[in-house]
Amino acid sequence: MKKIKLWAALVLVALILVVIFQNREPVATRFLFATIIMPRAALLSITLLIGVAVGMLVSLSLSTPRKKK
Repeated sequence: MKKIKLWAALVLVALILVVIFQNREPVATRFLFATIIMPRAALLSITLLIGVAVGMLVSLSLSTPRKKK
């Protein structure tokens, strides 16, 4: 089981590296009133991290037992 997890992690890291190296060109992103120019890979990474953080917060809020009144 540990070998499967290790291989899955290595494949995931390899796929992430491929996405990063294929998306190095700059892209202009408008957020509210600001225009930010950054590599597309950075934008994808930021979006991924925000999505993971929101998913973890929702998961934690749903898994905590609530007190009944």
